[in-house]
Amino acid sequence: MLPDVLPAGLRLVFCGSAPGAVSAARGAYYAHPGNRFWPILAEAGFTPSRWTPRDFPRLPILGIGLTDLAKHASGNDADLPVDAYDVPGLCQRIRAAAPVMLAFTAKAPASAVLGRKTAAIGYGRVEGPPDMPPIWVLPSTSGSGVRHWDPRPWLALGAWFRSGGPA
Repeated sequence: MLPDVLPAGLRLVFCGSAPGAVSAARGAYYAHPGNRFWPILAEAGFTPSRWTPRDFPRLPILGIGLTDLAKHASGNDADLPVDAYDVPGLCQRIRAAAPVMLAFTAKAPASAVLGRKTAAIGYGRVEGPPDMPPIWVLPSTSGSGVRHWDPRPWLALGAWFRSGGPA
């Protein structure tokens, strides 16, 4: 659906479930007007100002990459086909890019990769597979996830990112 943004040398990769319908139609990550992704990137200090979805190819200049767990499906998590998630493919792409940190932009993709129920996963840094970079789980920025929205994990990850320190 959307191209990976995974060049070598990244500090952080954000991984979502799948592009929503608007993002798939526009060919840009987090493109729905109600999505909080781009505003929280600016608020948390990942970007120097508020960028727009069409700016996504520029993120590597800041050390940030993007990908999705479902590379051949789009829509809300509940509407995705059962086999939409490609955990082995994601792990292979992440190992090849070797970012310092992998951040899931919702619990659903984190759950699939970690093999744990979403209720058993907290926000923030979590223990992941030993052959993967450290993992951070974030509340979804989707408008449909408004009842779970909490900017604090995003702000904490932004503080780590700005510090330039190790994972």
